[in-house]
Amino acid sequence: MLRLASGTFSPSCRYCVEKLTTRHASQRLSQKPLLPANSRTASSLLQSTHLTRHRAQLTCQYSTLARPNLRNLISPTNRIVQSQQRNMSVLSKLRPLLKIRYWILGAGIGGGYSAKATYESWKDKVPDMSWLGEYLPDADTVSKFIPNVDTDKYRKFLLKLKKSIPELPESPDMATLKGYLPDADRMKDWSPDVTMDDFSSVFNEDNSITTGVMTAMKVNAEGSEEESAKKMSDKERLQKIQEEFLQEQLKYQRQLERLEKENKELRKQIMLKGDKAVYKRRTKKSLIDMYSEVLDELSEYDSSYNTQDELPRVVVVGDQSAGKTSVLEMVAQARIFPRGAGEMMTRAPVKVTLSEGPHHIAMFKDSDREFDLTKESELEALRREVEIRMKASVRPGQTVSMETIAMSVKGPGLQRMVLVDLPGIISTETQGMASATKESIKMMCEHYMSNPNAIILCIQDGSVDAERSNVTDLVSHMDPQGKRTIFVLTKVDLAEKNITNPRRIKQILEGKLFPMKALGYFAVVTGRGNKDDSIETIRGYEEEFFRTSQLFRSGVLKASQMTTQNLSFAVSDCFWKMVKASVEQQADTYKAARFNLETEWKNNYPSLRQLDRDELFEKGKGEILDEVMNLSQVTPKQWEEALWAKLWDQAAEHVIENIYLPAAQTESAGHFNTTVDIKLKQWADQQLPKKSVLVGWETLQEELKGLMDRGKDAQNHDDIFDHLKEAVIKEATRKHRWQGEAANSLRVIQLNALEDRSIAEKSQWDSAIKFMESTLQDKLFETESKINKMSGPGWVGRWFKWQYQSQDQAKCAATKTELEKIVALDEKWPAYQAFETGSVRKHPPYLAMDETTTVRKNLEAQGVDVDNDFIKTTWHEVYRRHFLKQALVRANECRRGFYYYQRGITDTDLECHDIVLFWRIQKMLQCTSNALRQQIMNTEARRLEKEVKHMLEGLGEDPQKKLGLLQGRRVTLAEELKKVRGIQEKLEEFIEALRKEK
Repeated sequence: MLRLASGTFSPSCRYCVEKLTTRHASQRLSQKPLLPANSRTASSLLQSTHLTRHRAQLTCQYSTLARPNLRNLISPTNRIVQSQQRNMSVLSKLRPLLKIRYWILGAGIGGGYSAKATYESWKDKVPDMSWLGEYLPDADTVSKFIPNVDTDKYRKFLLKLKKSIPELPESPDMATLKGYLPDADRMKDWSPDVTMDDFSSVFNEDNSITTGVMTAMKVNAEGSEEESAKKMSDKERLQKIQEEFLQEQLKYQRQLERLEKENKELRKQIMLKGDKAVYKRRTKKSLIDMYSEVLDELSEYDSSYNTQDELPRVVVVGDQSAGKTSVLEMVAQARIFPRGAGEMMTRAPVKVTLSEGPHHIAMFKDSDREFDLTKESELEALRREVEIRMKASVRPGQTVSMETIAMSVKGPGLQRMVLVDLPGIISTETQGMASATKESIKMMCEHYMSNPNAIILCIQDGSVDAERSNVTDLVSHMDPQGKRTIFVLTKVDLAEKNITNPRRIKQILEGKLFPMKALGYFAVVTGRGNKDDSIETIRGYEEEFFRTSQLFRSGVLKASQMTTQNLSFAVSDCFWKMVKASVEQQADTYKAARFNLETEWKNNYPSLRQLDRDELFEKGKGEILDEVMNLSQVTPKQWEEALWAKLWDQAAEHVIENIYLPAAQTESAGHFNTTVDIKLKQWADQQLPKKSVLVGWETLQEELKGLMDRGKDAQNHDDIFDHLKEAVIKEATRKHRWQGEAANSLRVIQLNALEDRSIAEKSQWDSAIKFMESTLQDKLFETESKINKMSGPGWVGRWFKWQYQSQDQAKCAATKTELEKIVALDEKWPAYQAFETGSVRKHPPYLAMDETTTVRKNLEAQGVDVDNDFIKTTWHEVYRRHFLKQALVRANECRRGFYYYQRGITDTDLECHDIVLFWRIQKMLQCTSNALRQQIMNTEARRLEKEVKHMLEGLGEDPQKKLGLLQGRRVTLAEELKKVRGIQEKLEEFIEALRKEK
């Protein structure tokens, strides 16, 4: 080592250095792969082989040149052998300088060698002119001849010779040439000092040019012909070499395809090895599947923090019918999309995730069905399903949709990537399209291309004029520098037939015809025009076309720019480079968004769990079902009391106005009972059963609402579910239907109860009186309130509460006073007259004409002007109050009448037939309440529980309804937190898997 640093080399040291240099060169050569990777073409394989040989030669050359005699470069005084006492630090400082010296020395030797090789190559290109030495004079003669030449004569001869050269035939003979060349006398005339002996080898004795010179000129002419023939043979040889090179490329391409096929089979056998269930349990998600899940999460994320999705995906854009879908099918190796003749087939974005797998299958994101892409029937079903989903995603009145259809395709040898196929860009909106279709497609393409990490696969139809393209301007606008654009020229077979100038195709593939720039340019063939061709047929046609293509033979197309297979390799390589460069930055972005959201939650909802909308809905669903179940905890007594009160509230108006009051105007108890029987039967047959069912349903609804409302008073009540509970009750009210036979059974029960006039016990009699009194008191209170409202405040209100009467109220008060005088006569009817006539004086419910006139005249005397209708309206309320008061008096008197009723004594002054009416009504209400309670507890409550449960399940499957029922910042914040957390975790999992793969 000391000798190496100091430059002192012994023979053994030189041997060691040479051996190390050779080993290092061989190691560098061994690091290069014998066969290129799948992403390399056959041309790159040959180029790499050529470069490897060249490097090997240079390495061998430089390995011998890089061993200079360092003994001569380093003086003996600097040798470490003679200065062993120096410190090793000096050696460490000199070591970098010694390395620089070696580099300079090596560069100088290499540069000299390169210059020498260049000079030798130039020297070989100079033509051989040695034959002229035999005929031209030597240097001394020429030096003596030149100074004495008459330049004027010599210039005139040259001008004459120049003019006469065009007159020479194409192949002149010797005699013709002699007539044009100078003889010895003319040359002597140019320079008299020169003797002819100096040109004895050139001229004969007759001063003409010698035969040797003419022969040499002939040989030289023949040599020129041989050179041209040689040039022609070189051109043919070059063409032959090109053909051989093409054959070698195709041979290597076939070898690569064979190796890929064997690799696919080996992978398939490994993946299918063992039990399928065991493999399915142990297998992990592939890297591309993990990445696709991240993209699915991002597509559903709508953040208020403007965290945009900037992860890479391959966006396929192009003009309509340019072959976008066909290119994608060639990459996926299956005809998976619906096809049409010139019409728009792609109506929504289709995200296709390509990954490697043992079987060639396709699968939608939201479905478990697997389509076998090796069977034509399955392919047809897949294309039909894609078409159905596209049509379903388009809203009425529109042509395209922004809703993404996600599917995955797996198969042996597929390149892993995520592609998005977009609708083709159109120039004109045809009949049947929506008015904004053109702008909608443009906005959709711009939306996907605006992602700074999206790879734009720009598809251009090669069979049409480049000037008709719309996509290139749009792509150049979104990616001016072309840093993420790959240009694809389709239908090259048609372009070769139609385009007379192949230079246009070359300009397109070199990026010189369009204003756009791109990372790479490719030419592909995606079919022969037959929509039923399989992928294998199209691929074979593509290979055969490029094998015999004149565009390739003439150099317009390069081998690395041809075939969809090379395109697939290039796109996949670019995709993963972009993913590796951007995924960690995107993960950091969502990490920061998660921190901001968690901070907001801690500040606003510190004591609540982070439940998203689905979790909150499940919690609310449980609370609602629990409250519905609590209906079974309501006692029968509570049900009957609620039903009784609700029934009488609904029936009281009809009983008083349509049954009791009309019957009470009859003259005797017999007429009263007859009228009551007729009206009760009509009511029970037509209205009462239906009204009772409605009352039962309303009572059930109110009880359920009451149970839910009682939960609002609890300390742990969460008001976020109030809107959901109200919606459930409202929907249940609208949908629930009572059983149809319930009304018929209630009709029978009610008729039997109303026909029974017998009161067996005193308690029942007292209960009927109490029921009657409470009912009449309520009606009396309502009537007095109405009268007070009509007549306005009394003198107490006017004097102590500063209340005033309106003009109508004053008229009503005066009219009421006059009418009260009429009804007062019934109260003052003498008892002896009642005894003599056998009846109590009763004023009829209407006013006689003379009574109306008397009241009006009395009012006119008081200065109050009213008409007859006003008097009759006031009379109705006054008489009603009078009647109710009289009925209450009779009810009180009948408390002692049960003894007479039980024994059938009728010749008394008591009129208790209305007590019997209210007993019949009360019994009907009790029977009906009991029957409804049984229906509710045995049937309707359970049916309602099932309906509410089914309703909640339907709401749970409708995200839009859940969005409307569960609202507020708390819900949206929890939703964002869940989505951001899920995205960040999936990104971190993907990054970890990506690092392991590296």
